Amino acid sequence: MVRAFPTIRRRHVEIPAGLAEVPPLLARILAARGMSGAEELDLSLNRLPHPRQFGGLEQAVALLLQARREHWRVCVVGDYDADGATATALMVKGLQQLGFVRPDYLVPDRFEYGYGLSPAIVDLARERYQPDLLITVDNGIASIDGVAAARAAGLRVLITDHHLPGDTLPDADAILNPRLCDEGFPAANLAGVGVAFYVLMALQSALELRGRVVDLLDLVALGTVADVVVLDGANRILVEQGLRRLRAGQGSPGVRALLRVAGRDPARVVAADLGFAAGPRLNAAGRLSDMSHGIECLLAESDAEAERHAQELDTINRERRGIEQGMREAAMAEVARLTGPTPAALCLHGDDWHEGVVGILASRVKEALNRPVIAFAPARQQGLLKGSGRSIPGLHLRDVLDAVATGHPGLLQKFGGHAMAAGLTLERRYLAEFTEAFQAAVTAQADEDVFLDVIDTDGELGEVDITLANAELLSHRFPWGQGFPPPRFDGVFEVLNHRVVGERHLKLTLGLPDVGAAVDGIFFNAPVADLPTRIQRVEGIYRLEVNEFRGQRNPQLLFEYLQVV
Repeated sequence: MVRAFPTIRRRHVEIPAGLAEVPPLLARILAARGMSGAEELDLSLNRLPHPRQFGGLEQAVALLLQARREHWRVCVVGDYDADGATATALMVKGLQQLGFVRPDYLVPDRFEYGYGLSPAIVDLARERYQPDLLITVDNGIASIDGVAAARAAGLRVLITDHHLPGDTLPDADAILNPRLCDEGFPAANLAGVGVAFYVLMALQSALELRGRVVDLLDLVALGTVADVVVLDGANRILVEQGLRRLRAGQGSPGVRALLRVAGRDPARVVAADLGFAAGPRLNAAGRLSDMSHGIECLLAESDAEAERHAQELDTINRERRGIEQGMREAAMAEVARLTGPTPAALCLHGDDWHEGVVGILASRVKEALNRPVIAFAPARQQGLLKGSGRSIPGLHLRDVLDAVATGHPGLLQKFGGHAMAAGLTLERRYLAEFTEAFQAAVTAQADEDVFLDVIDTDGELGEVDITLANAELLSHRFPWGQGFPPPRFDGVFEVLNHRVVGERHLKLTLGLPDVGAAVDGIFFNAPVADLPTRIQRVEGIYRLEVNEFRGQRNPQLLFEYLQVV
């Protein structure tokens, strides 16, 4: 199913005086994203909110200083997604740099143990490593029973997490979570890896060491972008600083290797390369196999070692793509059988679907229908389903699940997540009841215009502005992502030539008569069977990007939506 051409809503803004020195095209785009002053253009580390503003850091640092002084054995307990993997590697590397014996790490097998610091994971950590201190990264804020089990066994626990806390907090020795800070905390949207970075920065400061932890910012950038957290001011700084290190030939051999196997040049890396190239290959390990493969790639100390791990991850990702394709075809066939208006939300289920891939499947269907979607697969435990959901802007998915759990006690075994993504466990016999409750909760919480298929653009791009210089500027001046969307434009173009490439992609040559030139365009996964033989004019929503081919770099219009007019 191809999403129909949406309604275009152009952003109209006045450029504030604080952006007067910025190139007009960029100023217009930044103003539309809420920027008003020149200070926001500065993405240097000295503008990062200071660790002293992060409530809970003092206790965390005191605990770590004691662990270092008394030579405690440390085990980092991570998560099986890209944020959790980068946070695990960051904490292991960072503590080692700051004078700890290299910590052990443990990432739960998602299929055997599920998510977070459970009592079973505590037992496994004790059996393997006999730690004195457990440090969670990207998890732990809901691990009431796991922390209790650790404390009963005489272990100390430091929780670093960014997920929404429940009404009751675990009885840990220290907890660090931006969601527990005052509302004025200016880095409230940190990913799990960002929280871990703040811990290490504060510890480094307490030890009066300099210039060590910042060398690991490429890991912070990768985890932040891959976890699709809001790129507010603090996160933009973290991501940009990581990108700059990669472009300068620095950063972890593992991150550089992940980019190379995906066909991306680390010297020209942009945030989208982390999100759509490196991130999926890292995530593939946690989806189909064991995330320790991904973490070992990030911990690799040589290019050769990193390359071996990255190639393995690329192979796993190819397998994931094949599984996803079959699941997507089955899901869209199920959607096609729906009658009447498209429901407010969808719950999809397949008996042979893979638990590790349902999140991607939910995302694909959500993109096609502009509806929140939860996809379910059988869990290893008999009679249970594991669901992964993706939402649309304006609808907080975790809050919707909370409303379902509150209104239907006992229906959900467990759930958690963010505004745009969440997961849950459900008894299979309750799937129909959950579907009804979920759709009702979405309807109750969503404004009507949430479901309108409207795309915000930055308006038309003048032909004189379709240049390589502007493509470079828009690609590299700022990291774009969730909450700080990449520039997209709309317009109508004369088609000079067109052809299908790679069986599914429409390649276009578009006329720019006002400047006496032409520009290439590409529309991936086009409905090629429905296209007319001759195309003279098209209307589209697109991004201005750089296309590099055989050493030549040229501007290219990458169409997100296209229709023949």
